[in-house]
Amino acid sequence: MAIEKGDFIRIAYTGRFEDGQVFDTTSEELAKENGIFNPRGMYGGDVVIVGSGHTIKGLDEDFIGKEVGYTGSLEIPPEKAFGVHNPALVESISITKVAAQLKDTRPYPGMEVEVDGKKGVVQKIIGRRLRVDFNHSLSGRTVTYEYTIEKKLDEPVEKAKGLLSLYTGASNMDMEITDDMIRIIIPIEFSFNQRWLISKGRIAHELIENLGIPNLEFVEKYPYVTKNPEADAEEPATSEEGESEE
Repeated sequence: MAIEKGDFIRIAYTGRFEDGQVFDTTSEELAKENGIFNPRGMYGGDVVIVGSGHTIKGLDEDFIGKEVGYTGSLEIPPEKAFGVHNPALVESISITKVAAQLKDTRPYPGMEVEVDGKKGVVQKIIGRRLRVDFNHSLSGRTVTYEYTIEKKLDEPVEKAKGLLSLYTGASNMDMEITDDMIRIIIPIEFSFNQRWLISKGRIAHELIENLGIPNLEFVEKYPYVTKNPEADAEEPATSEEGESEE
């Protein structure tokens, strides 16, 4: 059956520049060979919802009409890849705006900075001012993607786990799904995970919309830790217990 908008699919892919240099891949081996391996990255394939913007526009559009098992490649122009480079997004800013980020480091061309919530790269230093490019780092580039559609996901739990893995990197969260409720158990450490805090609203919206289930709960589950009886025995006596009888 042909892939349609809204389908959950698992894909394996490799993105290359026009000169053949690999800049993105789901293959751990290729990532290591090309010096782009991220020890915190997830390799082996990504789950995406077709038409939901989980990947670049040109690739997302190409999925539609293909069959599971399809393998192919396509060249994608900047406007359907990472955007056309916009000169208006290259700004001159005072070095004081990034002073806290610099700490004891002097700014240099190629340095990544964040200004007013926007991430950019320093192009040039002129006195006490920086010329910063806030375009996507791959804007203006024509790219080629080779990809394989490995699987279409049909079961609700499989879909939910795949989407959570895409956003959080956690591949096997505990969950319960009924006809009217999605209940997902969130690891305690996610309470301090900035990536999770930013994306959980979008995850909830996409799961409710695409699974057709009206309610969703994220549940923080804390394990019960029994008190060590040996530690109790070692506790010092209270002032009352330590007083002798008259």
